[in-house]
Amino acid sequence: MTRARRSNLRSVVAGATVTLVAVGALVACSSSGGGGASSGGTTITLTHGYTDAEATELTALAKQWNTANPDAKVVLAFNGGNDSALQKTVAGFAAGNYPDIAYEYGSSSAQLATQPKLVDLTEKVKASGFNWDDFYPSEQQAASVNGKVVGIPALVDNLSLVYNKKLFTAAGLAPPTNDWTWQDFRTAAAKLTNAGQHQYGWSYVNDGSEDTVWRYLAMLWQAGGDLLTSDNSKPAFDSPAGLAALQQLHDMAVTDKSVYLDTGNQNYLNLFNGGKIAMLWTGPWDLSSINSDVQYGVAYLPSDNGDHETISGPDLYMLFDRSAARTDTAVKFITWLTSPTIHLQFATATGDLPVRKSETTLPGYKTFLTKYPAEQVFVDNLDNVKHVRPNIPQYAQVSTAVGQMVQSVLLGQATPEAAIKSGASAVTAALAGS
Repeated sequence: MTRARRSNLRSVVAGATVTLVAVGALVACSSSGGGGASSGGTTITLTHGYTDAEATELTALAKQWNTANPDAKVVLAFNGGNDSALQKTVAGFAAGNYPDIAYEYGSSSAQLATQPKLVDLTEKVKASGFNWDDFYPSEQQAASVNGKVVGIPALVDNLSLVYNKKLFTAAGLAPPTNDWTWQDFRTAAAKLTNAGQHQYGWSYVNDGSEDTVWRYLAMLWQAGGDLLTSDNSKPAFDSPAGLAALQQLHDMAVTDKSVYLDTGNQNYLNLFNGGKIAMLWTGPWDLSSINSDVQYGVAYLPSDNGDHETISGPDLYMLFDRSAARTDTAVKFITWLTSPTIHLQFATATGDLPVRKSETTLPGYKTFLTKYPAEQVFVDNLDNVKHVRPNIPQYAQVSTAVGQMVQSVLLGQATPEAAIKSGASAVTAALAGS
């Protein structure tokens, strides 16, 4: 998923050349990938787009590893921002300077799965002590392409309902609960809307991007539908479930006029802070941007027929073969970095969610919740993730078609029936490569 925190990493470093940061000691780097064999050991490179707290903690953990493993060192390389990670990794293959480990969006897994240098992790995650099943099922699905494990989950999040407590009280409404229905949500949004004061019940990002798509997908899945057929060959959202989700959006945005349509500039956060939007469907990445004087709560997404399914977008650490020794070091490092104790240390420092179920059973999890109390619901909500977006090379084109479909309905430019027909036709063409 595109996180606001990650989106702010764009264009931090221009150009295709990454900046290498030696961690723990000056490390001899080869011209092919920034790693290699140092005297008496091996050095590998991990590229990432982290900044701020995440970059600081990743650096600290790499130093911790290097101190304990002087013959198997890790060099961190800032890639200029995670939004361009895929392009830079692919360019590295052509130039011969690709990394041993790359932080990649989960949506990039299908493209990179075809790279000959990709390390197949299917057998490696079965190793004693790795405990692959400790990762949430949705993470395992997102990390697999055609039955092959292509990456290790690096980050997980999900959409939940974040609401302004003061606005609910002022409207005489009870706050949202984890049992809310679509109708409960629609009714509350309408009562929380005041056209004269430019106040809205809900906000929806309507720029036609993946930000537009993933909120629709959660509703589609809740209604019992799916985006594509089981073999990913045809659209499946042109169904009663897909239509019901679009109808709910139409009724709220066009009929009730209770939805602020954000153009993708993240203005919804300013309006939420200013008391002009009562509810958001967002993730933990936005919590740090909510002003301290705004009292807010978090609940599951409202449901259709009791299904509170949400959507999650795991990002991955993907490994690429430079030599047997370097791959061995890369596997050992990522196993350690994503182990329950170490990742919980990372999560507590950054506010990222636990990626393993067992992290919530560790004594340190209480410290995490004390520091980030609002994230309890987001962690619990990971159990409501039942589907993942399809890992296919054409997903970007599919997303564009669905985004335009949803956008047209929210703007009142097309009826749900006409939009879903047009969207299905565009997705069919995308899957056919035309």
